[in-house]
Amino acid sequence: MERRKLIASMLVLTVFGTVLLVPPLVYVFNQPISHSGIPQIVIYLFGVWLLLILGTAALARQLPDEPADPAAERETD
Repeated sequence: MERRKLIASMLVLTVFGTVLLVPPLVYVFNQPISHSGIPQIVIYLFGVWLLLILGTAALARQLPDEPADPAAERETD
């Protein structure tokens, strides 16, 4: 059951990342504002990208190895 929860969490992370990167939301950060000479939209896009990578790495690290024999997994559930 734990494996299914992690896979569901990965799906939620993917959908959340997609929502954060759709143009209508990205355009909110397309303002003529700079932070240390870097446009706000660049900081937003790279920040979301970094958080998605870190979230994926954290979830993948917790994901147990898949058993070699799928029938063996059904017997243990």
